[in-house]
Amino acid sequence: MTQDGRRLRGLRSREAILEQAVCLASVEGLDGLSLGRLAAATGTSKSGFFAHWRDKEQLQLDAVDWAARQWTERIVAPALRAPAGVRRLFALHEARLSFYGEGTLPGGCFFFTVQAEFDDRPGALRDRVARAMREWQEFIRRQVTEAVAMGELAEGVDVAQLAYEIDALGEMVIIHSRLYDGPASLVHARRAVLQRLRALCPDPTLLPED
Repeated sequence: MTQDGRRLRGLRSREAILEQAVCLASVEGLDGLSLGRLAAATGTSKSGFFAHWRDKEQLQLDAVDWAARQWTERIVAPALRAPAGVRRLFALHEARLSFYGEGTLPGGCFFFTVQAEFDDRPGALRDRVARAMREWQEFIRRQVTEAVAMGELAEGVDVAQLAYEIDALGEMVIIHSRLYDGPASLVHARRAVLQRLRALCPDPTLLPED
């Protein structure tokens, strides 16, 4: 029991550190992670970090994985509860906008920050970030492909193009909402994708009017 309790405390400590690391990195990037700040924010001693990570890079890699898991839990999983097809595709976009609108991360989006940080820096971190972003794009494409196969999007839709547009409109919220457009950017991004999907859907009544 003592050993199990120690392992559980260790797991909770690790999760708390990773959660805080993702929050900080959404503002300052992965290079901006400071063991001192993380220790203070989580009540963990600096020496305690080495019980979980051998070096800073491993902590950064695990933070990317934790952020990907958060994305799945907060965006992908809620969307999967919607009916397959065009409604699920739009639910995916709405879940992303809700995640941003709730201010879950102080910097808005972990992946938006770190992709700019590592896009020109070869190495394990760049590869891990690229993999997460590639998996996200592939997931959107699968939803578009399924909607076409179900007849809920017109035949001949360019799957890769539509997935790119949906992702880009979601990403644009981070820039506009934080610099000058505020909450209006969420409205614009939602409406833009909705109108695009309604125009491509043979039965637009499957989607909200506005």
